Amino acid sequence: MKISGRRDLRRSATIATIGATVVALAAPGAAAKAPADPADRAYAQIAALQQLKKSLTPAERKLDSRLAIELRKRNGKVAANALPELSTGVEVSASGRTEVLVRAGKVDDALVNRLRGVGAGIRHASADTVLVEAPLTALPAIAEWKDVAEVSLKTGLISSHETDPRKRPAADTKEAKAARIESAVRRAQQKAAAKATATAAPTQGAAVSEGDRAHAADTARTRYKVSGVGVKICALSDGIDSLAASQASGDLPAVDVLPGQEGSGDEGTAMLEIIHDLAPKAELGFATAFTSEASFAANIRALRFEAGCDIIVDDVVYYHESPFQDGLPAQAVNAVTADGAFYFSSAGNEGNTLDGTSGNWEGDFAGSGRGVGKFAGDAHDFDPGAGVQVFNPLSPNSAGRVTTLWWADPLLGSANDYDLYLFNAAGDVTTFSQDTQNGDDDPWEALQTGSGTGQRLAVVKFAGADRYLQLSVFRGRFTDSADGLKGFSTPGVTRGHNSAEQAFSVAAAPAAKPLPFPLETGDPENPTGPYPNVFTKQSKPERFTSDGPRRVFFNADGTPITPGNFSSTGGFVRAKPQITAADGVTTTVPGFETFYGTSAAAPHAAAIAGLVLSGNPGTTNAEIRAALTGTALDLAPAGYDNRTGSGVIRADLVLRNTGATPQPLVRTGTPTVTPTTGDGDAYLEPGETATVSVPAENVGDGTATGVNVVVETADAGVTVTPRARSYGNIAAGATKTRDYTLKLDAGYPLGRPVKLSARVTFAGILSPTAAELLVPVGQVSTTVRDFAYTGPVVPIPDNDVAGASAGVEVTGVGYASSLTFSIDGTECNTTTGATTVGIDHTWVGDLTATLTAPDGRSIALFARDGGGGNNICQAVFDDTAAASFSSVTSTDAPFTGTWRPDGSLTSLRSAPIDGTWTLHVTDGVGSDTGSIRSFALHATGFEPA
Repeated sequence: MKISGRRDLRRSATIATIGATVVALAAPGAAAKAPADPADRAYAQIAALQQLKKSLTPAERKLDSRLAIELRKRNGKVAANALPELSTGVEVSASGRTEVLVRAGKVDDALVNRLRGVGAGIRHASADTVLVEAPLTALPAIAEWKDVAEVSLKTGLISSHETDPRKRPAADTKEAKAARIESAVRRAQQKAAAKATATAAPTQGAAVSEGDRAHAADTARTRYKVSGVGVKICALSDGIDSLAASQASGDLPAVDVLPGQEGSGDEGTAMLEIIHDLAPKAELGFATAFTSEASFAANIRALRFEAGCDIIVDDVVYYHESPFQDGLPAQAVNAVTADGAFYFSSAGNEGNTLDGTSGNWEGDFAGSGRGVGKFAGDAHDFDPGAGVQVFNPLSPNSAGRVTTLWWADPLLGSANDYDLYLFNAAGDVTTFSQDTQNGDDDPWEALQTGSGTGQRLAVVKFAGADRYLQLSVFRGRFTDSADGLKGFSTPGVTRGHNSAEQAFSVAAAPAAKPLPFPLETGDPENPTGPYPNVFTKQSKPERFTSDGPRRVFFNADGTPITPGNFSSTGGFVRAKPQITAADGVTTTVPGFETFYGTSAAAPHAAAIAGLVLSGNPGTTNAEIRAALTGTALDLAPAGYDNRTGSGVIRADLVLRNTGATPQPLVRTGTPTVTPTTGDGDAYLEPGETATVSVPAENVGDGTATGVNVVVETADAGVTVTPRARSYGNIAAGATKTRDYTLKLDAGYPLGRPVKLSARVTFAGILSPTAAELLVPVGQVSTTVRDFAYTGPVVPIPDNDVAGASAGVEVTGVGYASSLTFSIDGTECNTTTGATTVGIDHTWVGDLTATLTAPDGRSIALFARDGGGGNNICQAVFDDTAAASFSSVTSTDAPFTGTWRPDGSLTSLRSAPIDGTWTLHVTDGVGSDTGSIRSFALHATGFEPA
């Protein structure tokens, strides 16, 4: 072998230090190797995979490389002896289906219908991507379509709930999930019924997070008289399966859930309980983050721009979120923070270099010189010193971990082609990711590690320019191997939306008991929190918390920050995380009874920000950032550090810094109508006058002074006097009522409710508030008219957002005085495919139903309730029912009786009801099916005047 130059000197040094395997990787031509030699095996198998890559057709290049090879393997086009241990990692169901993301120039009905035509079920569609579950055999045909740019595996995500790595959770079957949720609901209902006294504040519920004390939030609420009033805090996570149970136990109030976005799982419920514990009067909202990356981004925007959330918090990261450019979720964070919202996100549980728990390496690509003869391109050298090492070895506990490789190119703009390979100790390639990057592709590769010890990763630059790289093994660790390889790791595993410029990235420190398991075998003991005392500068962070900083090379639009410099001296560095908050806290939620991870820390920080905003409405992002970081208690090492940021926050210290004024918040309630002229009955009718008593309630923290209520209407033929009335001062929690006179012209339409606009002003920044008050007009008829669906049976597509719809025509009613809705049937049973029920469906808990009025307004009837129970039959939805349909369990099947719907049927009566009413039912989980068979709308009108 000819040796010349620094790189060859480094390679020579490796010979003396790390053994024959790496020597051979560094200098394959030095001597012939036996076929069993690990290095020869590695070279040959990389070469075999690269040969497959070169042989791909144009359509196959649109496929994720793992999909392309899986299809070739199944067609017998991959020699087993060439790649004996290879697994693509493609998950294919027993029916031959897999979830993929289809990227196209434009997603329209034509594309969606073509996808359905080849057997694909639609999970979520955005402007340029569609998440589908499709037959594996249909993917080559989809890739052939000219308007399809890419077919990739579903990228997946990870939440920041820290669980015991030795106890990998089994797949949560629908049966187990339903049983768990129903058990929690029953327990909560029993406790609520039996509870004679409360050990916690009534506004907090049966369990209170230890973080409430550790952050001194309890002290802050008492001292500064703030509770979160006037603030809406919304969470994004997996789901809120146990919401009904948490509400039954008093641990959660009403939650504003984006329609159809309740998700699946319970991490969201646990996060909401933490927020409610610290900011008990804050309004709450939720949307799932788990459907897809595009759906997550859309829900971030919807929580701000549709639901009006002031503070948003999440606990996830998608593997496809670039560390080097703001992708879809980060762009959504940028949009909502630019609009004045505050955004908090978990920093992640991917470890840090200070604790030696990191599975992250990033830095400039360093060519090893290994690339002649056996395989194309150049393998990356991880060794920063004189040696050469193209493998980065993994710890024994790094099995089954998602691993991503990113390089500094813009999203959908990479022409530099890097590949990622995983080897076992024998030198066999066990899995890989080698997509083609040729100018319009993302700069990333991803794979999942296998089982067993001795695993190691290699990065190969197949073609193109040198770039800055990030290689991350999520929840894994780079460590020295038994055969002499050095494990190399660097700071900076944080990425994606939690590293958006205006986002608060939150690290974790235990509030009470230590994490009860080691992160890896042989690790030191985990730290203990201060509870029942408060956090101090001596508190210690969790050893798993992710570190920063985050180097970014591109603006959100893909333009470079430092054109021409995509190395470790280029781009811009964002300091992440900013702050630290509590984890290891109590909730009532099954599976989260003691909630560890930055998933728990982020909602604590969001709730403390809610207290600040409650006492200081109008505070800017910069002001809250300065208050949180400026009062944080610095944790070791001294000064800002990339593990805990500025330190652990305390609510009392933040509010001492910002000050706080208890804010009044006055809202009008439901008016009482008393006719004073006319025929002497209790109903206001055209040509009559009535006294309308309008209550005003102060739901805030401070006394409301100078309360004034203006009541007016735009309805023709209606007079309201006086226009405004003074309510004086209203103490916190008190209600006052004032009377207004309402006069109807004789020609006012019978049955049309009067729409009153009520505007409340008072001294305080939360003033004014506004509400629409409805005053019924006419005597309620005693005749109920029924409008039944008589059309054909409508199948409900399995696990498809399209769902099924059926309509019924309503005529001759005009305005309605009352509405109920029924899902009918002649004989009720739980038989699969029953023809005598209103909706036959195995596993009713898969279903979401909405009812839409002729004017386009709609309400949710129910959403994912009923668990594994079959069929709905003779079930009436009535606003006056005692129990909500959300309280049903599988033991109630077939679901009959009278139930309160999720939404209000009354809200659909403010316009004439004549026209088409549509029932829409979607199935959100696979494997169970059914149909819409019979339903009816029941309307009561008004008696003639």
